[in-house]
Amino acid sequence: MNRLATTFTGLKFHNPFVLASAPPTESKRKIMRAFEAGWGGVVTKTIGLHPVENVAGPRTIFQRASEEKPYVSRNKRPETVSHSSWNWELISDQPLELWLPDLEEIKTTYPDRMLIGSIMAGAGNEEEMNNWRKLAIACVNVGCDAIELNLSCPHMDRKDMGANIANDEDIIRSILKAVTSAVSVPIWVKLTPSTSTLVDAAAAAYGAGASSISLCNTFPSLPLMDPETFKFEVEVDGLVTSGGLGGLAILHQALQRVSDIARAFPDKEISGIGGIRGFREAFNFIAHGAGNLQVCTAAMEEKGSGGVGVKLIQELKHDLNDYLERKGYSSIEDFRGIARERIVEHSQVRRKSDAYNGGYEIAS
Repeated sequence: MNRLATTFTGLKFHNPFVLASAPPTESKRKIMRAFEAGWGGVVTKTIGLHPVENVAGPRTIFQRASEEKPYVSRNKRPETVSHSSWNWELISDQPLELWLPDLEEIKTTYPDRMLIGSIMAGAGNEEEMNNWRKLAIACVNVGCDAIELNLSCPHMDRKDMGANIANDEDIIRSILKAVTSAVSVPIWVKLTPSTSTLVDAAAAAYGAGASSISLCNTFPSLPLMDPETFKFEVEVDGLVTSGGLGGLAILHQALQRVSDIARAFPDKEISGIGGIRGFREAFNFIAHGAGNLQVCTAAMEEKGSGGVGVKLIQELKHDLNDYLERKGYSSIEDFRGIARERIVEHSQVRRKSDAYNGGYEIAS
């Protein structure tokens, strides 16, 4: 009995653990190694049609903290633990025509693993809608099992892409209309967590045909400046711009976003992302309603794995399977969403006094 097997957006996964769209999935070599290691699926690094060129310097850093010196820094210090990742990396700079034969070979080699093509184009005109259609059709024609729409990258140059458009419900609907008219595979929508209207954006996406919402992408953020040198911990010519914070530092915020969507749309599907380093983090995403789990920073940080988390996926599978066996569960569906009904409004949490009136004066 494979207790780890899951069905998510109609797709059969060997296990619920998926490498997120990021450097771990930037090439055929890495994706092949990830599937060989045991990941249930991968979301490719985002593929686009527009010219892409990254900054002339480091694109990703890993930040650490320690009990003795609890400040956060990328500087390697003894007895430190992982705190977060920070990146200002753009989408894939490999053109579509090079991706397509690679995707076809990956799917042919691993036909029982789920290959999700992440794509991005612009907005605001029919030409860009055609770009979304072209990307989706091309990826599906070479074997991609689903498409993830990147509406969440926090550091795109163009204002009609990524997180810059993720709050616009009309744009969300128009992109989904274009893609769902072109392909019939499940469509995942990766939304930015940095908005007060996330539930509204999710409603627009689900209503327009999204099979799942993927949460959370990295949070817009800035790297730290050294107080002695006045240098940012990552910069080019002394300059920096907004990047994305990921890893353990965003775990609790990611859980909040997943919970918000799961409580608003209890019958819809969610792919949980943000700070998963082991079973306990994965458990919490499932408990709040996620049926699929995407991992990035922890895989990138693993030494000797080529950045795809070879040991990590074995640990995740072992620990989840052990938990399911100990609890007598047949799958993650037996406990998915158990936290949902216990998340309430602040006013519903019991107070020390029965006379408390929710912050208002008690009427005389």
